[in-house]
Amino acid sequence: MAQSKKSVLFICLGNICRSPIAEAVFAKLVKDAGKQNEWNIDSGAIGNWHVGKGPDRRAISVLTKHSISTSHKARQIKSKDFSEFDYIFGMDEDNMDDLKSMVPTNSKAKIELLGTYDPRGELIIRDPYYDSGEEGFEKCYQQCMRCCAAFLERMG
Repeated sequence: MAQSKKSVLFICLGNICRSPIAEAVFAKLVKDAGKQNEWNIDSGAIGNWHVGKGPDRRAISVLTKHSISTSHKARQIKSKDFSEFDYIFGMDEDNMDDLKSMVPTNSKAKIELLGTYDPRGELIIRDPYYDSGEEGFEKCYQQCMRCCAAFLERMG
């Protein structure tokens, strides 16, 4: 019998900065490990402000610098996500508070801060949306790379 896919959903406030970076980074790591058939990977937003839009231009720029592409369009988290995904990762404490307040009774998802997997111990992946340049997006990419690599390694 075929083993079912593992699944992960990355969540941030608007789904145009941090979570699409995390999704794209994790997808690349999974592909590089030859495990793309073992995972269902997505990202979403707490709020609905950017639904249907692509990631922030600075997020795309940083991903492109690291030879990672994305075609993600922002979407808002739905209650069915809590029963369809094994892991739901928030980027900061506000995301976690919002996620915990949305959890339906049939949830199977383990809800965690993505930063709990950071070998450097940086728990919070700060929102770079209001920054003027790309520095915050690069830091987000680096944090996501460390966290996603450690999570993937732990998953085997």
